[in-house]
Amino acid sequence: MTSFKEIKITVDDSFKQNISEGSSCSESEPFALQVIDQSMEPEFAQGCIIIIDPTGIVRDGAFVFAKDTQAEYIFRRLRITAGRYYLEALQAHYPSFEIRPEQIQGIITQRAGKRRSYHKWYD
Repeated sequence: MTSFKEIKITVDDSFKQNISEGSSCSESEPFALQVIDQSMEPEFAQGCIIIIDPTGIVRDGAFVFAKDTQAEYIFRRLRITAGRYYLEALQAHYPSFEIRPEQIQGIITQRAGKRRSYHKWYD
């Protein structure tokens, strides 16, 4: 039996402060992160780079970067049903859960990997 471990990053106020203070970036500029688990495979392989736009349009089916219910950052697909917001992994053995819209920190706009053919844009 394969054991799957979900990896989350604890929300740290300095994360956003470091993006906006002491650099040329602002809180509204896109930033890149590396996917560190297998929860979003096969669309996003572990190790690929995702670009997050904090000002992107939130809609059903979008891939989002959000704070989960334990105030940790998480990358998931957004589902909006009857006005309620849910985050779901592409791998079924990871749980889905409800969030509030204000927990969404940005929209995934592209992915990049080692090969050019792996690059993809999301709108």
